[in-house]
Amino acid sequence: MAERIDLAVDLGRGLRLRSPVLVASGTFGYGFDAPQVDRAALGAIVTKGTTLRSREGNMPNRIAETPSGMLNAIGLQNPGVDHVVGLYAPVWTSWNLPVIVNVAGDAIEEYVAVARRLEGVAGIAGLELNISCPNVANGLQFGVERDLAAELTSAVRAVTRLPLIVKLTPNVAEPAAVAVAAEEGGADAVALINTLKATAIDPATLEPWLGAGRGGLSGPAIRALALEQVRAVADAISIPIVGMGGIESGAHALEFLVAGANAVAVGTASFRDALAGARVRMELETALERAGATSVPDLRSRFATSTST
Repeated sequence: MAERIDLAVDLGRGLRLRSPVLVASGTFGYGFDAPQVDRAALGAIVTKGTTLRSREGNMPNRIAETPSGMLNAIGLQNPGVDHVVGLYAPVWTSWNLPVIVNVAGDAIEEYVAVARRLEGVAGIAGLELNISCPNVANGLQFGVERDLAAELTSAVRAVTRLPLIVKLTPNVAEPAAVAVAAEEGGADAVALINTLKATAIDPATLEPWLGAGRGGLSGPAIRALALEQVRAVADAISIPIVGMGGIESGAHALEFLVAGANAVAVGTASFRDALAGARVRMELETALERAGATSVPDLRSRFATSTST
């Protein structure tokens, strides 16, 4: 009889997930958009980016299909942190599933204010600092400058005891250096990659297709780059990594775990199939069994041993 696969993973500071498969920020709303999903099959939900005050987001068009991927320029449309705390969090307390709130802002003070407002709120299992969104005028700078990333992470760490994940941008020469800065600033984990800056042109008008002019590329088109950046960051830090970028199957998820991720997030695939996250989790269990691993840490430790010199 085959040994049971243990899918549980630890992202630090008591954030232990029953599954290494999360749904990525911006692809699952606040968890209410796909009621048919069996939440028990997921490790956690990461919400849309949440700011201090409500935002309307960018003008349409906001999405464009590309070969093997998609562009989006939503612009952090959200109802604001008070709405999230007052209306959404009370519902989350009844879910048997951790909800991690993605936090965004234009200045360090805004990130800190949002984190402080979320501290101690029942139903909120952790925070993900969005320092990497390419679809707003400000905010991305924190992800491309090492010192700013450390300063922001440290400032938020000072006002919250919640598990803190820092989401990194791929739009930087040395993502590992920013990851190290986040770790030094007090992050419990990092997540990567966010979308790549990209543009689409409307052939009928010869104008940018997206209302914002440009947006972020996601989907299978970025998977190879995401794997390389996860691998580079894994060699540089000691805290857990949530890997993402074009994951559509359990086999893809396994690749990220082998590259050094502790968990994975399914994003763009959820737009086509709301059940993608649950399916990837089931496929991953089968893939781990075929690889002879009984747990995610077992897979990572054996790979590290086999590739060391």
